[in-house]
Amino acid sequence: MVNLVEAQKPLLHFLIKRAGLRQHTVDVDGAGTVLTFWVPKDKLPRDKSTVCEITPEAAAETNKAPPANAKKHSHTKAKASRPSVVLVHGFAAEGIVTWQFQAGVLAKHYDVYIPDLLYFGGSTSPSTDRSPGFQAECLVAALGKLGVERCTVVGFSYGGMVAFKMAESRPDLVRSLVVSGSVVAMTDSISETTLERIGVKSSAELLLPDSVKGLKALLSIATHRKLWFPERLHRDYLHVMFTNRKERAELLEGLLVSNKDATVPVLSQKILLLWGQNDNIFNIELAKTMKEQLGEETMLQSIDKAGHLVHLERPCVYNRRLLEFLAYVSAEASKE
Repeated sequence: MVNLVEAQKPLLHFLIKRAGLRQHTVDVDGAGTVLTFWVPKDKLPRDKSTVCEITPEAAAETNKAPPANAKKHSHTKAKASRPSVVLVHGFAAEGIVTWQFQAGVLAKHYDVYIPDLLYFGGSTSPSTDRSPGFQAECLVAALGKLGVERCTVVGFSYGGMVAFKMAESRPDLVRSLVVSGSVVAMTDSISETTLERIGVKSSAELLLPDSVKGLKALLSIATHRKLWFPERLHRDYLHVMFTNRKERAELLEGLLVSNKDATVPVLSQKILLLWGQNDNIFNIELAKTMKEQLGEETMLQSIDKAGHLVHLERPCVYNRRLLEFLAYVSAEASKE
């Protein structure tokens, strides 16, 4: 029987390609760490030893070591530069599924890069490091190979935690941040309070459902409006989107930071916290506290009638707010 979610992928890929993006795989370290990306077609690197377009032939080469004479850095085709925007997905779906309503709108004005984090999509690593910091390290290295020198990083949920790590470690790369439904770090106290409020025993119970009932519970918590989908669609989504379960469970364990070790980084970037007013996972009060902790360069905007999946529930409003912030950041950068 045809998997309905899998069957929709060619259409989604077609629409993303119409927006001017192409799927590539990036050899991050020459030791087996690989990230899949959607990148602007005019920015495809010439050095195919480190980055190659995903075709059936290229996919077969993914796990092979690069040639001994491979260059350390790749070079992109020359074209007029536009500001770069990197869209980092959350825990329940890969990149273009998460950002399907943003990619085309943003690509009209910006160079859009959509990665799949490790253990999502085609991204993988032999490393045992499951921390958001390692995800950020790999993403930064891959962007370097793609020729990205400055960018705005847009992170949702788990991707927001990775985005904060990127901004902290590489302020020269990350010009500004947009974060939705996330925290700087998942401390013991935040985790316990959130799980108690939602009514689940663990993050894995919520974010790694293994049944239709569990997936329905996740969607009910993550959205403001109650959505209905047929049972079969839930089953197909579970089969397609919740792969690498062992590694993803370890990613959730790698998120936790003890209260005594948690610190709020000093970030110089302009930051927009773009929140669903009715987010039941990381609520608006948590966003207000985070705004005060991050300082005067941080602004908070909320979107009514939207939950944790604010970019999917209210995409038009979300996109308008995002574009306004990106225009503001670009105008400020031109004054430098």
